[in-house]
Amino acid sequence: MAKVLDNLRARTIDAPWFLIYRRRTENLFFQVLMYLILFNIAFTFLYPVLYMVSTAFMTIEDFVDPAVYWIPRTLNWDNFHLAFLGMNYKIALKNSLIIALVAAVGQLVSCAMAGYGFGRIRFPGREFLFLLVIFTFIVPPQTIIVPLFILYRKLGWIDTYYPFTVPTFFAHGLRGPLFVIIFRQFFRRQPWELEDAARVDGCGALRTFFRIMLPLSKPALVVTFLFSLVWHWNDFYEPMMYLMKPQNFTVPLRLSILQSSLNEVTGGQAGEFFNEPLIMAACLLVVVPPLILYLFFQRHFVESIERTGLVD
Repeated sequence: MAKVLDNLRARTIDAPWFLIYRRRTENLFFQVLMYLILFNIAFTFLYPVLYMVSTAFMTIEDFVDPAVYWIPRTLNWDNFHLAFLGMNYKIALKNSLIIALVAAVGQLVSCAMAGYGFGRIRFPGREFLFLLVIFTFIVPPQTIIVPLFILYRKLGWIDTYYPFTVPTFFAHGLRGPLFVIIFRQFFRRQPWELEDAARVDGCGALRTFFRIMLPLSKPALVVTFLFSLVWHWNDFYEPMMYLMKPQNFTVPLRLSILQSSLNEVTGGQAGEFFNEPLIMAACLLVVVPPLILYLFFQRHFVESIERTGLVD
């Protein structure tokens, strides 16, 4: 070992100085280039957030002053107070949380069972049915919104939570097929010896799933729950189609009628208060809950993504 190290040192010493300089220069160049690219990507994604936060705390005087760009002279909390009142934030927050939480729990249970069936149970037509699941994932929801609206109207579900929650308990709903694929990929990676041992102990398919496979699928459960919760929170299209009364609106939907709501709160004087800083404050109220959720579960989310089988 010592002889090998001596040979390496000798080669390094005997190497021309310009070759060593060129290698170091090339390494430094690529490192600088890599950091520049990463900085540009990060700035592209962070700039809208930084602009929203900065503008949300500005007064209208600071906003129109060209000398004030990022840091306002004073923190204006009135924007958040007006946005809170104009969006009827308490009611909208309750509606969004009910829809997001119930839908996330429904997709956890149903998509896990469907993914287990496609990944571990052999039955006739399994591959064909899984192709149909992929097809429903590819089809845009806008193409089937009319027949769904007619169906939900006949069922009396319009202006209720049912169009967002009931389909999730049948492995459907918003991005439901994607979660079935996530669970299928996870269960296919598990050793078959687990189920063989369960059958020896007399466990059937359902007992094996709930007692053995489901506790092992914590990474897939975390990914599915967070994705489902955030996507249902951010969804604007389906609530716009199925919710008619403002008291049933979700937080993103409330943002779209902010000016008319302010008219009701201020007695028809919304024009005096409705400006870009107020809009940015309302947008910040919309995105803060998912951001807080991500900050708390960031480490678990990244680890779970790596262990689900989606990323090798």
